Amino acid sequence: MSSTHFGYQTVDEREKASRVRGVFDSVASKYDIMNDLMSMGMHRAWKAYTVAVANLKAGDRVLDIAGGTGDLSRAFAKKVGDSGMVVHTDINEAMLRQGRNRLLDEGLILPTNLCDAEKLPYKAGSFDLVSVAFGLRNMTHKDQALAEMCRVLKPGGRLLVLEFSKVAAPLQKPYDWYSFKVLPKLGQMIAGDAESYRYLAESIRMHPGQQELKAMMKTAGFGHVDVHNLSGGVVALHAGIKC
Repeated sequence: MSSTHFGYQTVDEREKASRVRGVFDSVASKYDIMNDLMSMGMHRAWKAYTVAVANLKAGDRVLDIAGGTGDLSRAFAKKVGDSGMVVHTDINEAMLRQGRNRLLDEGLILPTNLCDAEKLPYKAGSFDLVSVAFGLRNMTHKDQALAEMCRVLKPGGRLLVLEFSKVAAPLQKPYDWYSFKVLPKLGQMIAGDAESYRYLAESIRMHPGQQELKAMMKTAGFGHVDVHNLSGGVVALHAGIKC
């Protein structure tokens, strides 16, 4: 039996996807308001920076993995225009439904697919850009997911990974206090679920740091990877170019 981590717990790797699904089923309806509260609105700036780095042009084809409630899909769609395409995907049906409904409410009709990033249902070389925001750390086989993202990109295409990372040393103690003392209480107050937000805090600590993730992306087939630390390393944007 192969094992993996679910937060600080060690579990059978066959169980992780269903446990992660349970977390996001629980928080889907309050996901956006919790994002604003727990990041003090900073997630909007992090995503805006990602859109700027993407530097998309009209006609580009984009795959938004773990697209959730659709923030990046919406922004990308405005950049690629009617001649381009943004595919909005997530492995979690509740999150995908929230995102699809939000996009429809704003008059955006995008291809919306329920799919697993470790087994993407797209042909090789299909996209100019692949993005994954705050989703990679929840994947069981990150190396396999990164290889799949590389496969579906065109040569010279780019992968953007926006994810919580390793904070600068002076921020470590206050960040830990906030993550483990404040965040679960916010989760209980707003979403009625402290445990899911305790898992999210733990999953951040178990995720590869900046340099480790950069090395994983290079192994997956990205010849050049830039790392952009945001908010003192609370979040990092990894930008890789397919060989």
